[in-house]
Amino acid sequence: MKAVILAGGYGKRLKPLTDDKPKPMVEVAGVPILEWQIDWLERYHIKEIVICTGYLKNTVIDHIGSGQKYGVSVGYSVEEEPLGTAGAIKNAKSLISGDHFLVMNGDILTDLDPWKLVKELETSKNAMCSIAAVPLRSPYGIIEIDDGLALGFREKPTLADYWINAGVYCLSTQMLLLLPGNGNLEASVLPKLAREGKIRVTKYNKVRWRSIDTHKDIEEALKEFGDLVPKKTNGKEK
Repeated sequence: MKAVILAGGYGKRLKPLTDDKPKPMVEVAGVPILEWQIDWLERYHIKEIVICTGYLKNTVIDHIGSGQKYGVSVGYSVEEEPLGTAGAIKNAKSLISGDHFLVMNGDILTDLDPWKLVKELETSKNAMCSIAAVPLRSPYGIIEIDDGLALGFREKPTLADYWINAGVYCLSTQMLLLLPGNGNLEASVLPKLAREGKIRVTKYNKVRWRSIDTHKDIEEALKEFGDLVPKKTNGKEK
């Protein structure tokens, strides 16, 4: 099973951290997000990884290398100009093999089981894609109210009736024929497949997941993922 990591993002909201590195190389607990992702995939015995990179690509390639020091094999697909998420995947098609493959955004930390996505796609007759979904976490605290009285307060609760795209997918290789050379997967491809009934969704209720978009996300991730800091950095035991 191959995994494709979309690692070409600029990360403008994370400036100045991203002035000299792409967003997936921003560190959480002293470890770049990409290393967190490689460690996560390796723990689930997914060892063939393709990194799609563009902005400051040498920062990624020089740091990650062949992947040998992490116990995986890493190949690279380079964008000379931004192609969007769909274009980035299509650009990597020569490195993708098998009936299906995993894709993930290069700015997320999670401990979800990616094999559930694979199983969802394998057991579906018509689907071309399975998407990981996690419950929406409110960015604000809420007040519990009854007849005008405040009964209590809940700090940033999980809104169980609402689900968000976790940025982790299992795609049929047939989708490579549908992807545009330039465009975003979420805007130009997935809505059409959804209308055609070709997307399955796997709900993950009790997992840790966070997208690293702002400086505050880094702080929150330190609290949430502190026990999962990768044990190997730069090929050495921490």
